[in-house]
Amino acid sequence: MKKQVCVIGLGRFGTTLAHELYQSGHDVLAIDVDEAKVQDQLGRATYAVRADATAESILKELDVAAYDVCVVSLGSENVQASILVSVLLKSMGVPFIVARAANELHGATLERVGVDRVVYPEAESARRTAHVGFETGVIDYMPIVPDFGISKIRPPEEMLGHTLEEVGLASSEDRHGISVLAIRRGRTSFLHPAKDEEIKAGDVLIVAATNEHLGKISDLARHLEPATAQPHSHRNGA
Repeated sequence: MKKQVCVIGLGRFGTTLAHELYQSGHDVLAIDVDEAKVQDQLGRATYAVRADATAESILKELDVAAYDVCVVSLGSENVQASILVSVLLKSMGVPFIVARAANELHGATLERVGVDRVVYPEAESARRTAHVGFETGVIDYMPIVPDFGISKIRPPEEMLGHTLEEVGLASSEDRHGISVLAIRRGRTSFLHPAKDEEIKAGDVLIVAATNEHLGKISDLARHLEPATAQPHSHRNGA
């Protein structure tokens, strides 16, 4: 569903967010005090305006309250301005406010003034890098709660030709604490794969696991015997 989104602050986070939303078909108003940053957004947002968002009169002039979502993406050097803008947006009745926080104290303050969702892009990026860069086979990682997340992984070569049950990944109650939520095979994806589903070359597993258990997938693979042909596989792939 197409939405009207206002992005305030055009640093790296705000610029990327505004462009992605615009590319996804949303109406995007991008605001920053830096003329150069505003010029860079021309053609990458519906509207790009040089303005000081800490002034309530400016926000009213731009009719920001009519937008479905406002994102306060001011950088860590603008904590005070971030809080002030969030307060102004809340007082103007913006339906949903998202704000970037530099740290936990900043985030807690934003929540107290009524921000609907607080994001910590630097911390989340660091967590993803820790898994994608250092866990074997991990393509992407999304934290859900501390020490637990959902990962896209390429299964170790030793697992190819084995079923999920054979490698010890057969159910959500698996003794290894790893739940296979889905398998992506080429252009086809399927949820809750059966325990006799054979792991094939090129497969990507979508798994939910604690950080500790995620690191054990390579250990599981080392103890497997070479796979034999599996003509009874549940799916033949697409």
